[in-house]
Amino acid sequence: MTENANQNQLNIELDEETAQGIYSNLAVITHSQSEFIIDFIRMMPGIPKAKVKSRIVLTPEHTKRLYLAMKENIAKFESVNGPIKAISGGPIMPTNFGGQTAQA
Repeated sequence: MTENANQNQLNIELDEETAQGIYSNLAVITHSQSEFIIDFIRMMPGIPKAKVKSRIVLTPEHTKRLYLAMKENIAKFESVNGPIKAISGGPIMPTNFGGQTAQA
């Protein structure tokens, strides 16, 4: 490998806790003129309150790169696994997770 190629490599570290990830089943996206904010939220059945588990702040340029990367990865996923079921009608926030509501 050339010296120039070595300089272009990025060493990314992933500690054990971060590698486990944070589960999220809802994302809320807001923006200003200078940044996009994505809040990842975990909603639980029967609990009317949900906590933001992670917040990512991106520049508009990085947001566009993320969008294009997601678009490319979704296309690759669907080419192997078939189409992902699309949700029509705008954002939907599930409150009962498709199951029956518990009664006391």
